[in-house]
Amino acid sequence: MKILLWVVLTPVVLLVLGVGVYFLKAIVQGAIEGWRSDPDAEEATARAAERVAALGLLPPERQHTKLAAPQPQALTVAVAAARAGDWEPAAALFEETAAARDWERRTAYCEKLADVAAEDDTWLLAWEAAHPDDPGAALVRARSSVFLAWRIRGAKRAQYTTSEQFEGFHRTLARTRGEHARAAELAPHDDPSPYVGEIWTAIGLGYPHEEMHRIWRDITSRAPHHYEAHFSALQYWCGKWHGSEELARAFAVRAAAQAPPGTLMRAFPLIAHFEHDESDSADVDRTPEMYAAVDAALADAAAADPDHPRLAEVRHLLAYYLYLQDRWEPALEQFRLVDGYVDALPWRYKGDPAGEFCRMRDESAVNAADGRAAA
Repeated sequence: MKILLWVVLTPVVLLVLGVGVYFLKAIVQGAIEGWRSDPDAEEATARAAERVAALGLLPPERQHTKLAAPQPQALTVAVAAARAGDWEPAAALFEETAAARDWERRTAYCEKLADVAAEDDTWLLAWEAAHPDDPGAALVRARSSVFLAWRIRGAKRAQYTTSEQFEGFHRTLARTRGEHARAAELAPHDDPSPYVGEIWTAIGLGYPHEEMHRIWRDITSRAPHHYEAHFSALQYWCGKWHGSEELARAFAVRAAAQAPPGTLMRAFPLIAHFEHDESDSADVDRTPEMYAAVDAALADAAAADPDHPRLAEVRHLLAYYLYLQDRWEPALEQFRLVDGYVDALPWRYKGDPAGEFCRMRDESAVNAADGRAAA
């Protein structure tokens, strides 16, 4: 199984969700294919380095391993301030997103700041003391408790996790039900953010399907094409959690079919495929259905707002599948658009995310150049 996880989740949560079959496919594929354009690896590497340098692309050591794309300056300031004990820049961010009704950005900001609070919530306690009913503070509190629960559990598999860790995990996660409910009470009436966060409580506690349907109605009545909500819900419906391959694929197909262009919903059939792909060959990624799915996601990305906070994550996924389909020119274009950042699917679960990103990017550059020369 190639494991898909939401690009803006905390590393601990993501590691908990990871499994090793993805690595098997990468290892086998790499061993069989190598540098497909040139059997001489040293010569191929030199050619790639020359062409990559000419394109101005960055080497592995200059790839950012904690971000999928450049972070907005205002968020960078708010995170730094929170770590220094100052809550006011964070509060300003949440006020701005509420005023703009920008729910995609609101949940993206919440994830980053909740991760900070899960490490040290001194600044959040001060914010809550100054404004006890602030909807932004309530939202961050609920999400940070979810992250804290996963930190308590740890990243190891169940057989290597102690009963004390499991007890702390379930106890902490259980309290997030009330925290999300309070965040929903305080939130603007059309804000889906508290319900998006609750999906991860549902995953961890194993909510029954009926309860997940309730959360989903609360979200889609407010924001029917919210990317993070769909990503998180797809995790719930996957076979590794509380659904199956059939349920996950059906969910993804509905999301893609019902959404207007530019919402990035057409990436979800690719994500569902990735989640349940147990093959050790790229052949399953080169079917007519997969070509069509990649083309649909490409068109969706082209139609999206360039400032969409999740666009880069979709581009990383597109670069990967275009590479697997030997579509060198479009693959290189996607790689160029996200170059410098590798904390995204699929790179983050590689042993060397930056190295693997650069290997596929560089091979795409070599083959794209060869194709142009032969034309």
